[in-house]
Amino acid sequence: MSNLEKTIAKAFLEMAEGLETGSFGPRPRIALTGMGSEHGEENAMAAAVAAARRGVDVRYIGTLEAEGVTTVRVDNEDEGHKRMEQMVESGEVDGAVTMHFPFPIGVSTVGRVVTPAKGKEMFIATSTGTASADRIEGMIKNAVYGIITAKASGVKDPTVGILNVDGARQTEMALNQLQKNGYAFRWAQSARADGGAVLRGNDVLQGTPDVLVCDSLTGNVLVKMLSAYTTGGSFESAGYGYGPGIGPGYDKLVLIVSRASGAPLVANALEFAAQLVRGKVFEIAAREFAAAEKAGLSKILADRKAAAKPAGGEEEVKAPPAEPCTASIPGIEVMDLEDAAKALWKAGIYAETGMGCTGPLVMMSEANHGKAQEILKAAGYIG
Repeated sequence: MSNLEKTIAKAFLEMAEGLETGSFGPRPRIALTGMGSEHGEENAMAAAVAAARRGVDVRYIGTLEAEGVTTVRVDNEDEGHKRMEQMVESGEVDGAVTMHFPFPIGVSTVGRVVTPAKGKEMFIATSTGTASADRIEGMIKNAVYGIITAKASGVKDPTVGILNVDGARQTEMALNQLQKNGYAFRWAQSARADGGAVLRGNDVLQGTPDVLVCDSLTGNVLVKMLSAYTTGGSFESAGYGYGPGIGPGYDKLVLIVSRASGAPLVANALEFAAQLVRGKVFEIAAREFAAAEKAGLSKILADRKAAAKPAGGEEEVKAPPAEPCTASIPGIEVMDLEDAAKALWKAGIYAETGMGCTGPLVMMSEANHGKAQEILKAAGYIG
């Protein structure tokens, strides 16, 4: 077959797939790590097959094979995760769906659920990772992250509401200031009689806003409950999972599902990833972050932080020279993360903060791992 004939054949194939799936153009290439699920590899492959039928070019990383899915063979979960990262970094795939990923502080995932009262989709901003070690600052940023994800998924003018948790009113004040300064978004109104943008549990069940803003730990619980409330909790059957990592300057499309996620949800997550590719999520992110910054986001955050500091300020601590951080220490409260890193800086140990699948992490070199544990334990950051 000549190159011209191959080109024509490929074009007809893409047209046929477009008519079948409703999506035209090249199929987004999305990797899926199949090992590590509580429901076995077969569950992940079933999701891959279902997503492939919907127009996603799935690159399944594991040991199983199926028609319509490209398998990248690996021997174990760790090898599969490393291979996935290589594929994303190199551009071999457009994005990936996986069960855990160590997003840096500043990057947090926006979940997507189907609410039970009215079957309405809603974005949970956010559900894993953390936008900031400061909880309220994180919630303010989460609103922008949620708007980005909703727009990239086809919601042109998403409404925003804030879950009634600690810090909701401070978050609302900051976002009102951002809106007043020119950052355009619409507030949702509670379905309860008194209305307002600070929402109750009733609004969660009804899907009152397009984007529900909360801290990531609360968001994680909401995604789990709304995904598995019909199955007793062991099998996440509904919705799209915990979503893509979003943050300023971040350009790796990695979406999170759970080890308890069932094939229907994982298939939806793969399709979610493909929608974000087609929706040019990182172009939208660049525009939204620029618009928020033009409206004074950094100043609003700095003013809020300055107002919260005690008189006299804090001792300034500078980081030692940077070095590769290949070891990590978990179990640190997210609000203490930056202080824990500074405690290591004071001792001459270079450290970075991050968020792993089990929660917040302080990362350092392998050579300094033992000494860092001693320092953090003595300071009361770990048990």
